[in-house]
Amino acid sequence: MTQAAVTTDKESKVHDRSVLAKMLMKAFDLWMVVNEDQLALLGLAADNRAALSRYRKGEPLGANRDLLERAGHLLAIHKNLRLLFPHDRDLAYQWMTTRNRAFDYRTPVEVVREWGFAGLLMVRAYLDHARGE
Repeated sequence: MTQAAVTTDKESKVHDRSVLAKMLMKAFDLWMVVNEDQLALLGLAADNRAALSRYRKGEPLGANRDLLERAGHLLAIHKNLRLLFPHDRDLAYQWMTTRNRAFDYRTPVEVVREWGFAGLLMVRAYLDHARGE
């Protein structure tokens, strides 16, 4: 592989992570999730507000496997909600912060805060199941 191809590949990956950051910030805004919960959903330290600020400005997500996997699951959750509630965007966007009997009357965000990555997988699996996947 030539040096130019390697550089282009790196630039492409950085660009992709920038797009992911913007998409996540948009989803968080639509879900009306507070900064502390955004950090928890991303698996970042509660005092790392600077990361959210950078992502909002279009800086790429870190090349961190955990962060990128979380991003993928969060965007899959967002997609599931839009598909489950195509005619009620308000319901789709409020779902992450609404208490749910399936989660012992906790919100999906609370489930992720409590259980971490496993909680994120629980929320995604619940929505995948609801969609019949």
